[in-house]
Amino acid sequence: MPKGYLCMVLHAHLPYVRHPEHEFSLEEKWLYEGITETYLLLIKEISQLIEEGVDFRLTISLSPTLVSMLGDKFLQDRYINHLEKLIELAEKEIQRTKFDSAFNPLARMYLDRFQESYYLFKEKYQKNILRAFKDFQETGHVELITCGATHGYFPFIGLHREAIYAQAVAAIDLHTRTFGKAPRGFWIPECAYNPGDEEILKDLGIKYFFTETHGITYASPRPKYGVYTPILCPSEIAVFGRDPESTKQVWSRTEGYPGDFYYRDFYRDIGYDLDFNYIKPYIHPDGIRIHTGLKYYRITGKSLDKEPYQPEIAREKTAEHAGNFMFNREKQVEWLSGLVGPPPLIVAPYDAELFGHWWYEGPSWIGLLLRKMAFDQDIVKTITPSEYLELNHPLQVSTPCASSWGNKGYHEVWLNGTNDWTYRHLHKATERMIELADSYPRCEGYQKKALNQAARELLLAQASDWQFIMNAGTMVDYAVNRFKDHISRFTKLYDDIKGNKIDPNWVDRLYGADNIFPHLDYRIFRSFKETTLVEKPELERI
Repeated sequence: MPKGYLCMVLHAHLPYVRHPEHEFSLEEKWLYEGITETYLLLIKEISQLIEEGVDFRLTISLSPTLVSMLGDKFLQDRYINHLEKLIELAEKEIQRTKFDSAFNPLARMYLDRFQESYYLFKEKYQKNILRAFKDFQETGHVELITCGATHGYFPFIGLHREAIYAQAVAAIDLHTRTFGKAPRGFWIPECAYNPGDEEILKDLGIKYFFTETHGITYASPRPKYGVYTPILCPSEIAVFGRDPESTKQVWSRTEGYPGDFYYRDFYRDIGYDLDFNYIKPYIHPDGIRIHTGLKYYRITGKSLDKEPYQPEIAREKTAEHAGNFMFNREKQVEWLSGLVGPPPLIVAPYDAELFGHWWYEGPSWIGLLLRKMAFDQDIVKTITPSEYLELNHPLQVSTPCASSWGNKGYHEVWLNGTNDWTYRHLHKATERMIELADSYPRCEGYQKKALNQAARELLLAQASDWQFIMNAGTMVDYAVNRFKDHISRFTKLYDDIKGNKIDPNWVDRLYGADNIFPHLDYRIFRSFKETTLVEKPELERI
């Protein structure tokens, strides 16, 4: 038996970016980069691990907005076009650099990767890579969990408890329909926990969720074993807290592995470096220089002077860092096993997009780490949260404290002078949506379609991504406009429904643009008493 366990969690999420009204969408490129640089590479690594018979466990949270985009035919076809342009650019780069001994092998490396991505996406998975994740789930190596429907920030939209219920119900329903199995775990968006929210999740069949470290260490009463075993809320839902040590080794810009000087530099891209007329067909049609994904330099150091990327040395560093991470977990578990009653559990959650997109070598690091964990030691075993709970170790009953994994650990990122104006609109729209759901318990035709679209627009307005982008100061106009568009569409739908003046053509156009959650039932917003969730009316469909 191992002395302890490692639970690695990858949270994969992107905001809903689908713009059929534009031939080229800069924001849709977020999705295409995620597929090429993260999701396909993770799929490749996991597939190889399974084929090699490696005994590993991994937990992956797939947000409903990401699931919806990955399953959307329109976006799938656009991604194929995106890949074809990348392949064309890489082929041109091979010719341009044919006399450059440092850059030509890198251009060939990118061409090989893009062609492999094309094969995996189009041929193997028939444009729908959700099939891969479902297959991984069936093998038992990967546990899939869900998140808030549009990544709404629960502590702030929770002024109306119905909003959290709707975010959770829509997410669980989509996840179950997509992967054939209801999720046991739930990634609360941004790990933004507010005491009492777990009661809604428990009512919907969720068995566990995650918090930031201090959500557990400052819980009441104070947990005896800190974050190294889960705790049990009074509502009997389990809570797993993030381990700060394993977090720092991967996340830290100054001390984490991704900052090694031999790893590929994310910011030096040929989209910015090469002659404008040469690169123009592969950047924004308006001439805005953007990342293409072809990057020829390593981090090198803190100065602007960069040396060419050397994949062989980077691979050696990747193996070294995988071994170091494993060694540190071994020593950590050996120390904790003398202090913690049950076998200690180290929970290591990360944004999935860190691996591959930001940290080019990240997917390889995961593969090497899981191989080493399986073959090179027997002190720490990888495990999923559900498997750990099935060990039936006694858990301390405690209530986590309010927290998030944002900067400074609480809610400042999502509530400050850049974005606080959004919440009065969200709260009023939620109040109106509850009114609509209560006023129209039964309807058909375009009245029902308009009500469902109103719920859809509100959910999209609730996305925490808009406040996050406003706070970060990047793409602010896009975030502001998206938020205003969804609120204004909702408001017009509300007025049209109440005034019995629904425009069928306009409703159809809205659904054509925002067709997320095709099975959405607006009645998930019906009102209920905060203290007795069991009184919430059940939907026939759920």
